[in-house]
Amino acid sequence: MRLAVAATAPFGADVLERLGANHDVPYLLTRPDRPRGRGRRVGPPPAKEVAERLRIEVRQPERLAGFDPGEDVVVLAAYGALIPEDVLERALWLNVHPSLLPRWRGAAPIERALMAGDLETGVTIIKLVRELDAGPIAAQRAFAVSEQDDFGNVSARAAELGAELIDEVLPDPRFTPQPEEGVTYAEKIGPADRQLDWSRPAQELLNRVRALSPHIGARAELHGRPVTVWKARIEDVRLVPVEVQPDGGRRMNYEAFLRGLR
Repeated sequence: MRLAVAATAPFGADVLERLGANHDVPYLLTRPDRPRGRGRRVGPPPAKEVAERLRIEVRQPERLAGFDPGEDVVVLAAYGALIPEDVLERALWLNVHPSLLPRWRGAAPIERALMAGDLETGVTIIKLVRELDAGPIAAQRAFAVSEQDDFGNVSARAAELGAELIDEVLPDPRFTPQPEEGVTYAEKIGPADRQLDWSRPAQELLNRVRALSPHIGARAELHGRPVTVWKARIEDVRLVPVEVQPDGGRRMNYEAFLRGLR
């Protein structure tokens, strides 16, 4: 089937790759190139990199006012900006949202689910409406989350499931209103969300590490040195780092970090 895709972040890039394998995708709608990484050099968003590899046309308007989708269906996944109401009216916009809506509406549903210790999450396909992630549901499916899962695992599973659900929905889209109870919001991850407070329970700290790995990283001070904690485990009700990265250094296991302090 012919459909456009709107995506920017890695999750959206993953969904684009999977949809591109089975559908005619005439173009990718994505955000403009922005400064990235430590050097803050201007670079393409992850979804653009996938589109260029797949030889899909890329459109990067700074603003969407007056944008004409030119297609009957647009699949949106982690695009990173609200779609104006007049643009929504010009096509069927299907949003691949990686949570069990109405739980975790907003920018960081996977991270917030992991931080909260949710034992399951999933994917919801909704019709995009003006209100954030509040559109009617076309499909929804859950999967279990284990203590070994981090953002990377959950995001990959959600992208695979999202593409599968889009394939199920497209032949005959039908929608059911979202429940009015159980609404929670997944606020964007900020600097304070990255900090590990060693006075907090070990499980809470582990959940934060899992939620921010491997894409952002939790921050802490270990033996007087600021580090990013990428992996950890609980031993004797204490959080024990497993993989860390000192500021300005490389990722290493915790034992190697300790040896470097001697």
